[in-house]
Formats: sequence, structure tokens, C-alpha cells
Amino acid sequence: MADSVCGPTSAAAVPATTVRSRHSAVVRVTHWITTLSFLALLVTGVEILISHPRFYWGEAGNVLTPPLFKLPIPASRAKVPTGYGYVLPDQNGWSRYLHFQSAWVAVLTGFVYVGFGFFTGHFRQNLLPARADLTRNGLASVIAQHLRIRPARAEEAWSYNVLQRLTYLLVIFVLFPLVIWTGLAMSPAIASAIPAAVTVLGGQQSARTLHFFVSVFLVLFFLVHVVMVCLAGFRNRVRAMITGLPAARMERA
Repeated sequence: MADSVCGPTSAAAVPATTVRSRHSAVVRVTHWITTLSFLALLVTGVEILISHPRFYWGEAGNVLTPPLFKLPIPASRAKVPTGYGYVLPDQNGWSRYLHFQSAWVAVLTGFVYVGFGFFTGHFRQNLLPARADLTRNGLASVIAQHLRIRPARAEEAWSYNVLQRLTYLLVIFVLFPLVIWTGLAMSPAIASAIPAAVTVLGGQQSARTLHFFVSVFLVLFFLVHVVMVCLAGFRNRVRAMITGLPAARMERA
């Protein structure tokens, strides 16, 4: 609900209140670090991708190997056949360095967030759906509301609906671990030290292909997340993730 002012109020007349924070400091800090890391990974990942926009399945793959599929974009290396008559500038050096650095920042931040979530009960309280919300009618109601693009209710600034909870759990405990695993599996050092981590995926080229698809799902999640934040009230949602307090509603503890 929007704030209203009925008239001048002295500071002494305002009752002392304790405002419940929507997001804890740890959640807010890790959220923004992860966001910056993800954007860096996205930009550098695209630069790495265009150096060889062909994907294979198995252990090995090169320009002499028939690809599983290829992206219809020009490459930044002249030896990679793309069908285009020009080559893009090669940014593979700095992009790989920044990609690896950003990945480690994201991984360490993820460990802090997950440890905090389990230790404080954050996942159980804020992300684990109630059994009643997992019914067919409960899920159908939330999905229908999203499809109709209905404005979010004021109380939704203080909690996630069941669809949001399931999506966040999928991203945190499935997609992020999988993108980390497939990324590490492309490393020769990991392949030598833990060969099973690579062979279970089908080989290093299979890991690269899986890494690409998981990254696409994460990008889609990011885009949908931004759109939903805008529809739900960009100012309130961003304020909540910066200060912990949405502007739309202030509750007393």
C-alpha cells in the first residue's frame, strides 16, 4: 500500500518502531556480488564463445570434427569455418582471464550464501514452499496470475509465492551447481585430477555443450527476473534489495 501523509507530525509524536527487514544484509550483499559476477561471466562467456561457435559431444572436437550443432555467427578465429567472409576481433585472452576470476568470485559468494541459508534457516523460512502451496490449485492460481501479468499485492513485497520459491531453489541448487561442474570439467587440470567428474558428463566437449545450455537457462532466468521485478515495482524491489526495506510497506515487529 502506498504511504500517505494526513498532516504535519512532530518527531516526538511518532511512536518508536522496529521495522522488519525484507532481506538480511548477507542476502543483499551476496545478491549484488553474484549479479556483478554473472554479468561479467556473461560478457566474457560470449567473447569466449565466438572464438569457436561450434559444439561437439564426447571427449574431443575441432574444426575437422563434425559438430553436434553450430551457432550461425561469425567467429573471432580465421581457422574456424562459419560461412562468413570476415573474422571478428579476437578478445579471447582477457575474456578467459576475467571469466575464470569472475567464476571464482561467484563460487565463493555462493558458498557464503548457501552456508548462511542453512545456518540461519533462510531457505526453510523464505524459499521452501509450504505443502499446501504445492497443490494443483495453488500452483495453477499463481501461474494464472503471472500469465495475466497482474500487479503484485502489497504483502507480496514481504514474501515469495510458490512459483518464485521453486524457481529460486532450482537456480540455487541445480543450475548454479551444474554450470560450475560443467565449467570445471572443461579444465585439463580437473580432467587429470578427477577424471570421473568429466567422464560422467560424456567428455570435455560434452561438458562444454552442457555448460552452454545451462548458461542459456540462467540467462533466461535473469531476463525473466528483471522483467518481473519491473512489473512488480522496480523501485520497491530494488530498494528492498539495497536497504532491506521496501518503500511500499513498513511493518512493525
